[in-house]
Amino acid sequence: MLKLTKKADYGLIALKYLAEHPEKGAVSAKDVADAYGIPAQLLAKILQTLTRKGLLRSHAGMNGGYALAREPREISAFEVILAIDGPFFITSCNKGAKSCELHTSCTIKEPLARVNETIAGVLKSISIQDLAEKGPPMAEAALHALVTLTN
Repeated sequence: MLKLTKKADYGLIALKYLAEHPEKGAVSAKDVADAYGIPAQLLAKILQTLTRKGLLRSHAGMNGGYALAREPREISAFEVILAIDGPFFITSCNKGAKSCELHTSCTIKEPLARVNETIAGVLKSISIQDLAEKGPPMAEAALHALVTLTN
């Protein structure tokens, strides 16, 4: 089963929250953590990572916190997952492992690579804005395609 890590899940949730509350400006990690019941220390580390990767801006001071670095429609779910977890692969052979015992006789490496590319394409097509909107047709279609691939 393909599954997001908790960190990637929390990162997507946090960016969705920021997209839903642009009027708040900078939002603290604690505000987001409290809104969703996420461990605040873990979320703070995730938000710091997303800031280092350029997806968020951090603001210091009494009214400080985090804000999206770009418009929510310009940030994809793929970017968030990549920033937190690094490249994802559904099999180890797609990681560039050269010591695979089945290298010369493997018949599934290329089909699985195409599946991996399809999943990446679906995630690239889903923006943070899509996640923040109620019932976005594009995100629903993309998520349906992803679910179809993983079942």
